[in-house]
Amino acid sequence: MYWEPERECMPREDLEQLQLERLQSTLYRVGTHVPFYKKKFTELKLDFEDIRSLDDIRRLPFTVKQDLRDNYPYGLFAVPLRDVVRVHSSSGTTGLATVVGYSRNDIKNWSNLVARVLTGTGVTKDDVIQIAFGYGLFTGGFGLHYGAERLGASVIPISAGNTKRQIQIMQDFKTTALVCTPSYALIIADTMMEMGVNPNGLSLRYGLFGAEPWSEAMRREINEKLGIRATDNYGLSEVMGPGVAGECEECNGLHINEDHFLLEVVDPETLEPVPPGEVGELVITTLTKEAFPMIRYRTRDLTRLIPEPCPCGRTLMRMQRVMGRSDDMLIIKGVNVFPVQIEKVLFEIEGTEPHYQIIVERENHSDKVTVMVEVNESIFFDEMKKQRQMVDHIKARLASELGIGVNVKLVEEKTLERSEGKSKRVIDKRKL
Repeated sequence: MYWEPERECMPREDLEQLQLERLQSTLYRVGTHVPFYKKKFTELKLDFEDIRSLDDIRRLPFTVKQDLRDNYPYGLFAVPLRDVVRVHSSSGTTGLATVVGYSRNDIKNWSNLVARVLTGTGVTKDDVIQIAFGYGLFTGGFGLHYGAERLGASVIPISAGNTKRQIQIMQDFKTTALVCTPSYALIIADTMMEMGVNPNGLSLRYGLFGAEPWSEAMRREINEKLGIRATDNYGLSEVMGPGVAGECEECNGLHINEDHFLLEVVDPETLEPVPPGEVGELVITTLTKEAFPMIRYRTRDLTRLIPEPCPCGRTLMRMQRVMGRSDDMLIIKGVNVFPVQIEKVLFEIEGTEPHYQIIVERENHSDKVTVMVEVNESIFFDEMKKQRQMVDHIKARLASELGIGVNVKLVEEKTLERSEGKSKRVIDKRKL
């Protein structure tokens, strides 16, 4: 299903021309109204009128999160405060918050793009959407709320937390679509089991998840436990919130809303473009944001672009599900390790629970990694020999996947801290 077929299926040549026109308009706006960018362009002796092709974007400076903090709160706004109808801030698990603003037209575009993403997953105006993202200053709850209302669906703005209440609402209000983080979806599934609630007795059919990296194995786990089709959507507060990209019913990459965003993938070390289809850091330039335009914002999210056409018929390019963040990437004995790689292995091993934590320490000038993983009751209280066999099996699988050896510690169910929002999987004590 399409929300705006004339845009979602636009010929690539026409789409790229639209992107260029909108890029030039955005550059004029920031070069005229945002002192930060005006100074940057002057230092580089760059006239925004010199940007005559999409490839010329490489001549523009990058923007990083610290720039937002240095211009806190309103220094990067491109419109007077009287034209800003909404202010949000980031919800990062580390560091200071960053402030973003929205004009009335920004809110309208945001709603429309989220409606586009929802439609791509199969959700329609006949669905009942339960939003278990946080509201407040976090963009996730409001963004999905706006889009669902724009679509014409019924919205349950329950926000995050109170898991048993979430399940009761699903039963009473006949929820058909659940919106939350993937890790919270698993908490809901586990709580259903404890309450004796059979997901098959619910009306739930769709899961729209985001705000944190998750693996294909985690998707399968969610689908099996909740009896739904789980899809990924992507966004970040600094450029808008949810609605930047989302999976269609093919569940094979997230379609980027390229008429509103220009995406690049660069090497996080050299900042040069990576070859087509290779993994790198995602960089986003907004093309239609009025209040808070961003030029070449370094997201720190690692992904790759998928140039092949999608069977769904959309011409919008796809990106692979985010595999992690460049600043979350662990370098262990010279090897790059991502939490999602560990998650993938753990979810494939029978007896493990979908909750884990990675502890990194430095002992005698050498890095040591310990993976704490919850196992079900039958394993935890089994004889020591079987526990050792399971530990050895997990260690062997992880060594094969990562290329380095790690320690494994089995812990009882519900030992590790749960999160209703973004889960913090890594504790790197080398930085403490």
